[in-house]
Amino acid sequence: MFEIKCDVAVIGGGPAGLAASIAAKKQGAEKVLIVERDSSLGGILQQCIHPGFGLTYFNEELTGPEYAGRFIDEAKSLGVETLLNSMVLEVLPDGRVICANSLHGITCVSAKSVVLAMGCRERTRGNIQIPGTRPAGIYTAGAAQRLINRQNEMVGREVVILGSGDIGMIMARRMTLEGAKVVAVVELMDYLAGLTRNRVQCLDDFDIPLLLSHTVTNIVGNERVEGVWVAKVDEYKQPIKETEQFFKCDTLLLSVGLIPENELSRSAKIKINPTTNGPIVNQNMQTSIPSLFASGNVVHVNDLADNVSSESEIAGREAARYAMGDVSEPIGEVESVPGSGVRYICPQHLALYDQDNKVNLYFRVSSPDTNVQINASCNGKLLQSKKAVKVNPGEMEHITLKLSDLSTGSVVIDVVKEA
Repeated sequence: MFEIKCDVAVIGGGPAGLAASIAAKKQGAEKVLIVERDSSLGGILQQCIHPGFGLTYFNEELTGPEYAGRFIDEAKSLGVETLLNSMVLEVLPDGRVICANSLHGITCVSAKSVVLAMGCRERTRGNIQIPGTRPAGIYTAGAAQRLINRQNEMVGREVVILGSGDIGMIMARRMTLEGAKVVAVVELMDYLAGLTRNRVQCLDDFDIPLLLSHTVTNIVGNERVEGVWVAKVDEYKQPIKETEQFFKCDTLLLSVGLIPENELSRSAKIKINPTTNGPIVNQNMQTSIPSLFASGNVVHVNDLADNVSSESEIAGREAARYAMGDVSEPIGEVESVPGSGVRYICPQHLALYDQDNKVNLYFRVSSPDTNVQINASCNGKLLQSKKAVKVNPGEMEHITLKLSDLSTGSVVIDVVKEA
């Protein structure tokens, strides 16, 4: 078995892995290695040719490849090493990463700490069980994006998109610009699943209909999709039969949610949050196994690559400190608890130290609302409160707390209607 030794191993060369590896190098880790299954770095950003990246991180608007390119250049200049064309098969608690490499065969990467940055994957037709025949012309939005943007293959000419996730809305615009007709974007919920800015720029600007509280009930076609049946849903998300209508199309794109890529996390026996389906982490992005860190969409699905980069810098920095033995024992721990109107909070645990550091708690609300108060309290004591004109499950919220204000117990975030 071919063996490689390093201080910090980073699994995944997308936005999370790149930011983590750069931060680890800057923190002082001597040898940082990115293990990536693709033939090049950049991850999903390689196929995201639309603008909108870097607005918060670089204070300028970039395309996905441009955004990735800046991190790739910096990683190379710092001496971050890469092991491309390598599929990781197993991550062991002692820091060994077992992978299959196209050049060396089965390879063991021995690291003092590991950052999990595998990203997420899309839900497929099988995940949501749409009935009907099994014709060609059914794609996840991300698969269609890769075919069009990287392989120059047009996937269809008359399109229905199920799901109002960001990739789905962006692909509605992309398909329109390529000359296809997007018949409608169909969304099961009664609110938008993605960012409002994508609805405006990708749907409204191109007069693409958005059907909220609707779903696809049947797919019609033999060799190729010929159309889909769409129906309104009731308050229990069940189709209302008498509202069904037939939409003629040759392509169905699915943008029905993302799932953190966590087979490796589960096999390593890392504790998983049942709501996010990602590892439970503290503010250092440290998992339940001290030598393993995680960041980006493998922890929880983010709206923006900019947020992924910022979060992953923490993971890389702390993984480097762990590898160099520069760690302190916490003096206590606080659990982050979703309160009224909150679906989940990340990080799920806060380790208390003597230092007076600040920590950002990221969370998603359970349902859309307007004119709300966001309250953070520790053991019943109100620590922070702020107003929000509008909140939506498709857009991440956050609140900043001082660790010195916390005491062992729990932090609760509530979102309540203003009186």
